[in-house]
Amino acid sequence: MSSMPPNVPPGGGAPPPYDPRTQWRLYREQQKAAWRAQRDAWRAQRHAWRAGYMGLYGPRVPSVVGPIILIGIGVVALLVLSGHIAAGAFWSWYGRWWPLLLIGAGLALLGEWALDMRRKTPVRRSGGFVGIIILLALLGFAAAGWNNDWGSLRGQFGNNDFFKFFGLPEHDFDQQTLSAAIPADAAIEIQNPRGDVSIASGEESNIVVQAHEVAFAGSDNEAKKIFDAEAAHLTVNGGNVLVKSESNDRGRVDLTITVPKTAKMTVNAGRGDVAVSGLGSGINISVAHGDMQLNSIAGPVEVHFSNNRHDFSAHQVEGDLTADGNYGDMTLSEIKGKINVNGEIFGDVHMENITGPISLHTSVTDLQVANLPGDINLDSDNLRVTEAKGSVRVVTHAKDIDLSQIYGDSYVEDRNGMISVEPAGGYGVEAKNGRGDVEVTVPENASATVDGRTHNGDIVSDFNLTVSGDANKTVTGNIGSGGPKLVLSAKNGDIHIKKGPALPAQPPPAPAAQTAPHLRHLKPSGTQPMQPVTQ
Repeated sequence: MSSMPPNVPPGGGAPPPYDPRTQWRLYREQQKAAWRAQRDAWRAQRHAWRAGYMGLYGPRVPSVVGPIILIGIGVVALLVLSGHIAAGAFWSWYGRWWPLLLIGAGLALLGEWALDMRRKTPVRRSGGFVGIIILLALLGFAAAGWNNDWGSLRGQFGNNDFFKFFGLPEHDFDQQTLSAAIPADAAIEIQNPRGDVSIASGEESNIVVQAHEVAFAGSDNEAKKIFDAEAAHLTVNGGNVLVKSESNDRGRVDLTITVPKTAKMTVNAGRGDVAVSGLGSGINISVAHGDMQLNSIAGPVEVHFSNNRHDFSAHQVEGDLTADGNYGDMTLSEIKGKINVNGEIFGDVHMENITGPISLHTSVTDLQVANLPGDINLDSDNLRVTEAKGSVRVVTHAKDIDLSQIYGDSYVEDRNGMISVEPAGGYGVEAKNGRGDVEVTVPENASATVDGRTHNGDIVSDFNLTVSGDANKTVTGNIGSGGPKLVLSAKNGDIHIKKGPALPAQPPPAPAAQTAPHLRHLKPSGTQPMQPVTQ
């Protein structure tokens, strides 16, 4: 190896003069060569990793989840566009149940994984459908927010106030009154897609229709065209009567109708409020968007709400009341028939003075009451029943339940809340709570048989009962001489059996009137009434 300096030319001699540019060029070429070598090493390493990965996991195979999701979207879109499914109803359903999509996709992937485990050559699944899943999840969140938070805002535009909101002038017109003589028991159908409907009974056997039209237009001529297109019409065909206004996106018709008291009524309202009073043969009402108020109705009442979050009230109904759909606040009082309510309630419920049995069913709460001289109050957090006669059944979750003055057996089931039951006598109580306390107040002079248990909770009794256990406690024994069963259960909560005020003493029965043994019992004569006897 030569010991000469690197800048000495071959054969010896004086070194060449120093050239900085030549030195920089040589340095740059050396750096480029090193970078190319590093790049080639990375490429070789990547190719080796890919080869090893393919050998370990096999080729890429498309997943069946993506095509199934696309087929499902296409089927739903076809049903909506063809009118077999209402768009509003679908989005309301999808806003609540969209997590089922994630569950279904996960189950499909698990099924594919189970099949892939049986392959001799391993494969890897593509995840191109993940973007579709994320998009559908975002749509689910949006639909849920629209249904729960924006329903009230959407209802503000129910009567075409949308156009007023954007500055189109409002034009009013009172249509000429429509009137016709009809049978007293005629079948009357009212169809009003946009506008309020007010119905009252009259003394005469005729129908009177007053229509107040509203149009949102930039000129009088344009408003007149809207008035002519949406005008109400009255058609009488024997005992069948039809009152109908035409739908117009830029107008509405408010109807005030007087009908015979005994007419049979059917109302189909779109966007608008409905008020009915004084009918004697019941009514059947369908409302899409709008409040409903019923007063002094004799006969059965059927109410159908579609995608509605508005208020519903009914007072002094002498017949059965059946309602289904989505509601805001609900107020029912002085109903002399049975009540059957199904659907979703997004506001508060108040019921009082209900003669017939009550059945209320939502996705959260199932309530059944035999008779209600008192009242019921229900909101998102609480359910209170005061003064009920007969059996009471409550199944719900995430609510505090308070039953007081219950003249009958009670069954209560809750998941996360407080249960408080106060029977008004010797009646049975069965209360089950998942996460929360159970409290029962028994009159101090009542008799009952107690069987209670709790997990991770305490048991406190104002009566002399046997409490045993540590983490899992039980309480058993008799109150008084024993009698109706108090079956109490709290998985993660306390049980408290409280002593309430004593029941009032029952007055002794009046002695039966006795006849002297030597006198014969004589029936009063049909011509001579019996004279009252003063004691």
